[in-house]
Amino acid sequence: MTDTTDRTGPGTTLADLPLREDLRDEHPYGAPQLDVPVVLNVNENPYPVAPGIVADIAAAVAHAAAGLNRYPDREFLDLRADLAAFLRVESGAELAPEQVWAANGSNEVMLHVLQAFGGPGRRALSFAPTYSMYPEYARDTQTTWVVGQRTDAFTVDVEHARAMVREHRPSVVLLASPNNPTGTALPLATVEAVLDECSRLSQGAVVVVDEAYGEFRRSGTPSALELLPRHGNLAVSRTMSKAFSLAGARVGYLAASTAFVDALRIVRLPYHLSAVTQATARAALRHSEELLSTVGELRTRRDETVRWLRDVGFEVADSDANFVLFGRFADRHAVWQGLLERGVLIRETGPAGWLRVSIGTADEMQQFRTALQEVVSQ
Repeated sequence: MTDTTDRTGPGTTLADLPLREDLRDEHPYGAPQLDVPVVLNVNENPYPVAPGIVADIAAAVAHAAAGLNRYPDREFLDLRADLAAFLRVESGAELAPEQVWAANGSNEVMLHVLQAFGGPGRRALSFAPTYSMYPEYARDTQTTWVVGQRTDAFTVDVEHARAMVREHRPSVVLLASPNNPTGTALPLATVEAVLDECSRLSQGAVVVVDEAYGEFRRSGTPSALELLPRHGNLAVSRTMSKAFSLAGARVGYLAASTAFVDALRIVRLPYHLSAVTQATARAALRHSEELLSTVGELRTRRDETVRWLRDVGFEVADSDANFVLFGRFADRHAVWQGLLERGVLIRETGPAGWLRVSIGTADEMQQFRTALQEVVSQ
């Protein structure tokens, strides 16, 4: 006898549910996850974690697993101390553990910021093109999204930034440096100009410099961490997804004043950072030097990719990240599709006519170059 039971549940659609009106035409965020030989679309570190480090992480997770019947350390000060120690070595920042916050990826960290400082009747400001999740953080917290424009070179004009702050009076300003998808780093003078203008607002405002790709910055490019001692309304966010080869672990963090961090503690969900995540991050930080040993190689390969793309006639944005934005194409989707058909997945993002390629292994970048030449020659 044939079983004809409907196992998909009732025929409910989103239209049948009381979804918020501002979400009805929205789609879930996500870059394509396709099984192809060369994946260069989401800015991952192409090198897997070394076996010895894997073993140490596994041992740490096993130790944590013995206590999974209990809730994790809600304040995770040991992890925050380890992150502060890493930033001291990496950028010379002197931070107390209480000045560091962590969550499930820098996405959740940024959401905490918008939950604490955004909300109905408040505005968040950034400058396009920039990270596509920023307006979604604003949407999800019912914060009004306001966007200024970057220059043709993808920098932020200081006077334009000042004018946008004066006009829109944001409670949150998001500045990505290096910027995604362009790779552009901001001079500290630009960040300070925005901080100065925000300090003139009667209601105050916080400024977050998103340094998700900060470890890949070129020699001589400073970190906004240098500004923290002078600005209590500044936060600098980082992630372990990129340089640390830990995208699958989902660990992001920020550094700020203790008061800023305390505001995030108010809005975080109880026990938001699992014991397994904490154990994984702490074990990885014990091996930070080895995990980051590929960063220099990826920087060099990025610069080589920029030069090659320019040599063969493309327009390329200067990059301090582990990716390169290049163009311009009359039909960028056709180029993206042509690369995909040759087994190379890059990202169709950024301004119209541009594409973004993450920096992979030497072999992956050679396959990218070969495929790109084949596509554009047709």
